[in-house]
Amino acid sequence: MMRRFLMAGLCVLSLSACDTWLGEKDAPPLPGERISVLLHERTLDPDPETAAKEILLPPPSPNMEWPQAGGFANHAMHHIEVAPNLHRIWRTSIGSGSDDSERIVAQPIVADGKIFTVDSENLVSAFNAETGQRLWELELTPEYEDDGHISGGLAYENGRLYVATGFALVFGIEANTGKTIWVSKADAPMRAAPTARGNRLFVITLNNELIAFDGRNGEKIWNYKGISETASILGGASPAVDQGVVVAAFSSGDIVALKVENGNQVWTDSLTGGKRIDAVSALTAIRGRPVIDRGRVYAISNSGSFTAIDLANGRRYWSKELSSQETPWIAGDYLYVVTPDSELVCVSRYNGRIHWVTQLPRWEDPEDRTGNLTWSAPILVSNRLIVAGSNEEAYSVSPYTGEFLGKVEMPDKIIVPPLAANGALYFLSDDADLVAYR
Repeated sequence: MMRRFLMAGLCVLSLSACDTWLGEKDAPPLPGERISVLLHERTLDPDPETAAKEILLPPPSPNMEWPQAGGFANHAMHHIEVAPNLHRIWRTSIGSGSDDSERIVAQPIVADGKIFTVDSENLVSAFNAETGQRLWELELTPEYEDDGHISGGLAYENGRLYVATGFALVFGIEANTGKTIWVSKADAPMRAAPTARGNRLFVITLNNELIAFDGRNGEKIWNYKGISETASILGGASPAVDQGVVVAAFSSGDIVALKVENGNQVWTDSLTGGKRIDAVSALTAIRGRPVIDRGRVYAISNSGSFTAIDLANGRRYWSKELSSQETPWIAGDYLYVVTPDSELVCVSRYNGRIHWVTQLPRWEDPEDRTGNLTWSAPILVSNRLIVAGSNEEAYSVSPYTGEFLGKVEMPDKIIVPPLAANGALYFLSDDADLVAYR
């Protein structure tokens, strides 16, 4: 009898629940906006003392080339000169665009009057940087490989084009003709662009191994093995090289400085930490390239650590709870970075304090707050910060105040950061359109 009584009670509760789910009107909700306590928004505020100080920048200077991802080998490009009124001069397709299985992640590079690209299907192309005319193309997918391998990226030095691929192959190519000079194999695929300096090529594999190759013949010189990660973010951080030291950032959140000539360790650090409020922020990867400038290394992790480190001994100057998947931009005494919350932030390079914060558009549908927008790393050209987004727009922002200056429509969403060389500004869209402004 007791069992029957309990079963009857459960049935009554179940039917009551069914009435509610079938649309029976409940009591009116409490007034006010409902805010999730688990997925709350984090906002940044400028430091009051720092925000009151006037920002001064060095004048823009000409930059003839952009020879590797992030610009130069140290990834410090400062203030680049372009024309005051930019206009589109040409637009061309580099090949296949991104889809569910294949993505364009490689930033184009500019050298020797050419712009080099790699599309989502590992087609490498060279274009005339002035006209957009295709000069040559080279398919790098081996016959024995299936589709779906995401390329690492490009670098240029001394007439040679280098390509790191998702096939665990590194190519040395004659930049004028597209002829393959050498091919070397690694133990794992690469999704970060290589870095070239002094006839040496530095690549990072998916299992967090840094390999130094001889750029002239592809011979392996030395390697360093970091801690492997089972889960990470698409893409990776190219090593930074300066003053005889190569700085590599891994998907484990570790950052290591090694001697260029022999791979001996100078120092190591970890950029894990900060608040982790969701599954993405729990990933410790460093996807933004480390920047070496005036004896300091600046690096930022996805999990919330923005740090300035002494290049010579690894001593920390400061550490800020700030996260990004993009490379910081340094100019003068300031760093500019885009956060996952679509905030463009200006930070002091001396102490990490915030000068100003500008909120970029965050949602595809602002009213319903759905569809997260993503923004490229910023680039500073002629007193304008340029950021491009997945909303098919590029914005111009004042580097001094964070004020919006203007915007321009893009042919498709932009994931790869823009670049500037020889007075021109270049964008590569997700559907493989390369657009030049001068």
